[in-house]
Amino acid sequence: MAETYTGEAYCVKCKEKRDFTGEVKVSDSGRRMAQGICKVCGTKLNRILGKA
Repeated sequence: MAETYTGEAYCVKCKEKRDFTGEVKVSDSGRRMAQGICKVCGTKLNRILGKA
């Protein structure tokens, strides 16, 4: 089961912070990041959470 994250991320298209729920993934550089979708415009949101 994948870890989930619920919180805020900045939407580049809306130019506002949006609440989202997304999956936590580990990037190639070893950082944990949450990826989700903006509820308003449908753009991908990313939030960097820190080192894995």
